[in-house]
Amino acid sequence: MRIGYARVSTDDQHLDLQRDALTAVGCERIFEDTASGAKSARPGLAEALRYARAGDVLVVWRLDRLGRSLSDLVRIVGDLERAEVGFESITERIETSSAAGRLVFHVFAALAEFERRLIVERTHAGLAAARSRGRNGGRPALPPEKIAAIRAMAASGRPVAEICAALQIGRSTLYKYAR
Repeated sequence: MRIGYARVSTDDQHLDLQRDALTAVGCERIFEDTASGAKSARPGLAEALRYARAGDVLVVWRLDRLGRSLSDLVRIVGDLERAEVGFESITERIETSSAAGRLVFHVFAALAEFERRLIVERTHAGLAAARSRGRNGGRPALPPEKIAAIRAMAASGRPVAEICAALQIGRSTLYKYAR
């Protein structure tokens, strides 16, 4: 069975183009979401993944309709592969039911992993460079007078909300310095 999945980011966008394309390639059931790709909660996608059985094919109009990022897309397609569910993207003409289609996806996965490792390396290099210039990152420490006030007020048994309001600090700051 061919199962379609369509997503638009906002209410003022329309699913008609995607529905028509999915219907044209023979999707018998179409699941839909109206949510930003950045949101992890996509009930239509979750329902489509629960509905799919071994031998089915999940079809999308374009790759970016399925995943929030390349790594997310690779994870979803990997989950489909483990469940023996095929995947097809109409626009990019990618399908994972053939050896060539799986190869394309493995290349995507390798690129995604490479990208993640580059980001980690650049982040570590940037932090090391900042530390060598005397910057340690994070929020600056509170002045000693404010720390003393936090400790005195906390020891007096005043309510946390009252202390935070009086000193204009957050709860986490209070707990950090009240020890």
